[in-house]
Amino acid sequence: MHHAVKVRLYPTPQQEQYLAQCFGNCRWLYNYMLNLTTNTYKETGKGLSKAAMDKLLPGLKAEIDWLGLAYSQSLQRVTFNLSQAFQNFFEGRGKYPTFKKKGSLQSVSYPQKVVLNVEEKTIKFPGTLGTVSAVFHRDLPDGKQGCVTISQTTDGKYFASVLFETSKQTVEAKNHAIGVDLGLKDFAITSDGEKHNQSKKVQRKLQKLERNKKRKQRKKARKKGASNRRKAKRLVAKVCSKIARIREDFLHKLSRKIVRENQVIVVEDLAVKNMVKNPNLARAISARGWGMFLTMLKYKAEQYDRNYVESNRFFPSSQLCSETLLPIPMLQKGYDSLKVRFVDCPNCGKQHDRDINAAINIRNEGLRILALGTSATAFGGNVRPKRSGRKKSTIVEAIRA
Repeated sequence: MHHAVKVRLYPTPQQEQYLAQCFGNCRWLYNYMLNLTTNTYKETGKGLSKAAMDKLLPGLKAEIDWLGLAYSQSLQRVTFNLSQAFQNFFEGRGKYPTFKKKGSLQSVSYPQKVVLNVEEKTIKFPGTLGTVSAVFHRDLPDGKQGCVTISQTTDGKYFASVLFETSKQTVEAKNHAIGVDLGLKDFAITSDGEKHNQSKKVQRKLQKLERNKKRKQRKKARKKGASNRRKAKRLVAKVCSKIARIREDFLHKLSRKIVRENQVIVVEDLAVKNMVKNPNLARAISARGWGMFLTMLKYKAEQYDRNYVESNRFFPSSQLCSETLLPIPMLQKGYDSLKVRFVDCPNCGKQHDRDINAAINIRNEGLRILALGTSATAFGGNVRPKRSGRKKSTIVEAIRA
């Protein structure tokens, strides 16, 4: 499997100038090839392959002098990334490739001949760039080193993402299975009864940074002139970067804790893009970062050789009793209120915390999906497909028989 490590770079002013040239060359080549491929497809019905794009590179270098200032393999990596983007689009994993712009994240890749020196805290790149100072905040994994990508964020910081080909880590899990329910009041609620959220100190710091960002955005809107707006945009980007780092730190720590302690992780397949269409909750949902958290859980589960299961988004985990799998009237659609956090089930006579109850249902549904096709069920009873008017999916829903 592949594992990437991101380290901070501190280039000299001369190296920054050279990297700016490389960023521009790679960005221009990507946009040029994307435009050429699109026009070729409109005219002939066929696009350009990576080999066809690589054949055009020598002629472009001879015609455009400054294009050859970038490392040759970095330009070939651009055509590889574009062909991979088209492949993802045709296979349904991504949208149609779009043009790159100067104000967004900039990057240049070095596929080979990059030497990492952890003791001297340097990275040696081939070509004109040379040796760049770096900070290794963690030990590098054992494995074959692959492509190294240098990126510049909108706030002006430089990073290097080093790709390694490693084997799966072996860490024994404490528990067998866990269900995770995501919410707004508490970020993550597990089937073990634990509720995870950021500390009050971190929440106060985030609120302070949000006010600072709003103030700087107002100043940016009042600026006149390209130079002044560019400086104001850099200040806004710095505040946004701090907010993003704090949120990512919490997501990384929580996802690693859940993956290390459990063998089976079951989550709900959330339609975040549809949920943010609600104007009252869009900002709160976007700030939570549910999609990023699920992505972290998924790749870390693969890294630690865990079972990552997503239950159907239409499975009514928050409306069923975890003891009887029968619907609770207070939680059914039309009667549900988010203010009600504890409910009494008329079927089993117990009082349930609605969030923990939903997490238990998600865990049971995930275990049932893993055992689908055998005589075992998640709840120990008879499970039959739910009959409804809508089209059946490949994974049937479970209801009590």
